[in-house]
Amino acid sequence: MRGTVRFGVSLPGELLEHFDQLIARKGYKTRSEAIRDLIREHLVAHEWEEDRETVGTVTLVYDHELRELTQVLTRLQHLYHPAIISSLHVHLDEHNCMEVLVVRDRARRIREIADRLTSVRGVKYGALTMATSGQGLY
Repeated sequence: MRGTVRFGVSLPGELLEHFDQLIARKGYKTRSEAIRDLIREHLVAHEWEEDRETVGTVTLVYDHELRELTQVLTRLQHLYHPAIISSLHVHLDEHNCMEVLVVRDRARRIREIADRLTSVRGVKYGALTMATSGQGLY
């Protein structure tokens, strides 16, 4: 099926009111735009469930002065080098740094990488953000 297709959706009025309030706060111009994004979000989640090759980011916040922490994080990143395709290092203040790693591999492997990095002793915050390569999404 190519092109734009119109279809009807039935739902309770109160649910629609809440949806309209949410999409207005987020700045959507139309319900269609918001619904497209919701569908894409579910399709991306499905990619991750099926363990497809995909992409994501791993965000780490840590105190760079902690003994050997930066060396441990660097060693792990080199261990996963083929999957970590880019990194950004930001100095947040005198002590804290943030690293954002762009990772591309199978979903299970990306989760493994994120788990290894975020569980390192001394990491104050770690999170995996699941994304998509965009293939198959319109």
